[in-house]
Amino acid sequence: MKRAIPVVVLSIAGLVPVWLYQPSADSSTVQATTPAPSSSSSSSGASGASGTNVVTSSTIDTEKGLVQLQVTFDGTKITTVKMLQQPDHPQTEAAVPKLVAETLEAQSADIDTVSGATITSEAYKKSLQATIDDNAKTASAPPSASASEASSRTVDGSALSTEKGPVQVQATFVGTKITAVRMLQQPNHPQTEAAVPKLVAETLEAQSADIDTVSGATITSDAYKESLQAAIDAKG
Repeated sequence: MKRAIPVVVLSIAGLVPVWLYQPSADSSTVQATTPAPSSSSSSSGASGASGTNVVTSSTIDTEKGLVQLQVTFDGTKITTVKMLQQPDHPQTEAAVPKLVAETLEAQSADIDTVSGATITSEAYKKSLQATIDDNAKTASAPPSASASEASSRTVDGSALSTEKGPVQVQATFVGTKITAVRMLQQPNHPQTEAAVPKLVAETLEAQSADIDTVSGATITSDAYKESLQAAIDAKG
């Protein structure tokens, strides 16, 4: 009987940590309070001072090459700058990150010209100012106009069969503005692949199918313009 007492004591001592143990609530609390991604970052179009608006500048043709920007605004704040077209030159490639960094810091086109890339810098600043002006007009538009312009519609153009292959354009409109053009079908040919970005860029600048034919891709260009016009007409 005396030997049984230490065994009982030890058994009770062994259970004490189990009784005292309580699962920590810290980890579950941290997971529960992790913030969800903000829904405001996914808003698009002309949504006023608190919305996200993506503005594409017109293409500027410089003696070094083409320059075109795409700028994303959160209200009036510049959040990202993307070069859609830029001269294929080492000095330009080195200058662009500096120009973008200065833009995000200054929040305006009033930035320094990068030494050694003066022509590209000036075209960049001109394009940037144009997007800022465009965004300001959108932000200051009356609510009714903003609602109208914010209604996005995607229309497929007619599918055309050419001797080079099928051509079909899909255009996206915000109000009456062409905001994006996508090739649903195109000839599998190097000259066509090189021509399409030029045709799309000209379309976004001209806001119509009245654009130039790309040299070396006449058949594709003509079919592109016909399909694009069909999409514009179908939009109404």
